[in-house]
Amino acid sequence: MSAASNRKPAAPTRKPEPSKAGKAKLISSKLSYKGKVFDVYTDTVIEPGGHRNIRDVIRHNGSVVILAVDERANQADPDVILECQYRHAAGQFLFELPAGRVEPGEATLAAAKRELIEETGFRAKKWKLLTKYFASPGFLGEWMQIYLARDIREGDAHPELDEQIEVLRVPLSKAMQMIADNKIHDGKTLIGLSLYDAARRAERL
Repeated sequence: MSAASNRKPAAPTRKPEPSKAGKAKLISSKLSYKGKVFDVYTDTVIEPGGHRNIRDVIRHNGSVVILAVDERANQADPDVILECQYRHAAGQFLFELPAGRVEPGEATLAAAKRELIEETGFRAKKWKLLTKYFASPGFLGEWMQIYLARDIREGDAHPELDEQIEVLRVPLSKAMQMIADNKIHDGKTLIGLSLYDAARRAERL
C-alpha cells in the first residue's frame, strides 16, 4: 500500500460562525453620562458562558459613511471624494470619507444622502450598501454602514457650524497609494476604500 493511500481525507472546511453558547442577560443598566452625541451606560451583564461582568458602554445611534465616486473622466481610475479636517480627539488633520450620525427615526440611506449633501454638496443617483461594521465593539455600541454613491453631481455644501471641511477629489489609485504610504489613519476610510478597490479588482462592481 502506498503512502498516499494511507493519508486521511482532508477535513471539510467550515465557515466560521459566532459562538452559540447562550445569550447575554442584562442585570442592570445605569446612565453614567449623557452627552450631545452619545451616552455612557454602566451595565451589569451575565455574558454567554456564565461570566458576570460590569461593562461601561458608549451608546450611539449609529453612523453612515459615504464612498462617493466619479467615473466620468476615467472609469479605470475613478475619482473618490475625500475630506480633510482637524479631529481634536486624534490631535491632527485626517483624510476621511464623508460620514455622519443617523438621527433618531431616520433611515440609513436617507441619512447617507443628507450627509453627502451637507458636507460636500454632491448628490448621487446610484446607491449601494457595501457593509455594516462596529467601530470599536469592546466599549462602543456604534455601528457604521458604508454606502457606495455613484453617478455624482456637484452642488452646494451646507456643513454644520463646527465643521471646517476641505473637500478633495482624489483618483482611486492615489487614495490606495496614500493608504500604502501610511497617510490615511481613519478606520472607516481604510475599510471603505479597501473594500471598494477589492470589489473592482474582482469585477464585482
